Amino acid sequence: MAYATIDPYTEQTIKTFPDATEAEVDAALQTAHDTFLEWRNKPIADRVAVLAKAADILEQNRSDYAATLTLEMGKITAEAEAEVDLCVGMLRYYVKHGEALLAPRLIPAKGYGDTDVQLVNDPMGVIFAVEPWNFPYYQVVRITAPQATAGNVVVLKHASNVPQSAARMEQLFLEAGAPKGLLTNLYLPHDLTEHVIASPYVRGVALTGSEKAGSIVASLAAKHLKKSTLELGGADAFIVLDDADVDKAADWAVFGRNWNAGQVCVSSKRLIVADAIYDRFLARYREGAAKLVAGDPTDPKTTLAPLSSTGAVEKLKKQVAAAVEQGAKVEYLAEVPEQGAFFPPAIVTGITEDNDAFHTEFFGPVAQVYRAKDEDDAVRIANDSPFGLGGSVFSNDIHHAQQVARRLDTGMVAINHPTVVAADIPFGGVKNSGYGHELLDLGLKEFVNQKVVAVADIDGTF
Repeated sequence: MAYATIDPYTEQTIKTFPDATEAEVDAALQTAHDTFLEWRNKPIADRVAVLAKAADILEQNRSDYAATLTLEMGKITAEAEAEVDLCVGMLRYYVKHGEALLAPRLIPAKGYGDTDVQLVNDPMGVIFAVEPWNFPYYQVVRITAPQATAGNVVVLKHASNVPQSAARMEQLFLEAGAPKGLLTNLYLPHDLTEHVIASPYVRGVALTGSEKAGSIVASLAAKHLKKSTLELGGADAFIVLDDADVDKAADWAVFGRNWNAGQVCVSSKRLIVADAIYDRFLARYREGAAKLVAGDPTDPKTTLAPLSSTGAVEKLKKQVAAAVEQGAKVEYLAEVPEQGAFFPPAIVTGITEDNDAFHTEFFGPVAQVYRAKDEDDAVRIANDSPFGLGGSVFSNDIHHAQQVARRLDTGMVAINHPTVVAADIPFGGVKNSGYGHELLDLGLKEFVNQKVVAVADIDGTF
């Protein structure tokens, strides 16, 4: 594996980084463990003080941090700055709420007289985090903020194409006053992954990435009896019911499918539209997507970023070509520059259930569009997927939309909006989209020992 910064717009290699050796990995794990032994005993107020400082640093240097995202994975400046803002919000959420969320829970129990049984939240140790490139800061903060609050420490293996973003996250926490080892960035080669997971210091594994990577890492975690959480792919359904505001829904669909160049696990990948409004919706979507401007991601006029790499472009081309070979129709909606890892915004229609595309995630600005006979048919199409991460329901009847949302076999559903990504909303999916949660109290307690402390009567009797 070669860790390297390759500008997706210019396609120039900016800098490369050597893989960590086994000796360097072992030294990093030892340091992380030693840090944990001290960090776990610090008052929660002291732990979150580091998060508060990190939030301030990000906020004060917003443009500088955003520029690294643009350089490494081509994110347009506005979206890069929005990612920094989201990180600030997550950090401050745990500053404000961490101590209360970790307070012991008191459980009245028969036979224990006037005493209560306590359920306390003890940190477990080193958490190994494997993170993807599409949100290089957000993914790291999403695991580090709650785990540092809980008293754990994090060893990070980031994606190979965002090495400078990974290093900046480690440096951010050091600058904020964290001890060395609270967040450790490792340029880890694949062949040392099991070595890390097998370490007695590592107590949990959190991965965000592909199904293939998730399957491999979860298997290794199970082999070594380590708890794991997985946030994998998604093919989110964007359901538009016949009473929806069609123009509003189509405009949100353009955003939901094409932000971050469509490289979002919870982007609106499958647009499922009621028959009565299908033609109007599709015309409005075409019109909106045609206005997207692909180009230099640092140019304020640019609204469509390049993909993360030329490899990502080639993979998407093959997926679209395969869908067409099996009977679907593709329509490209805007021009993109020849320079850079661009893919034009597109729609794919006429996808039948025997087409491989019907059950495939397209990671880029390509929308699958389905005509639903009615509401039940829309729900059927939405649920006929191996994935279950997010989804949307558009309707002018909010209460009915909520009822439809309950019928969807997915972890998160937004009403009249493409997604539910926010600092104070938990994140997680079902089926092939993974298991476990991040953020809020759910993410905070994924890697704690919820220990029972029970006191019998003073004489030891029950």
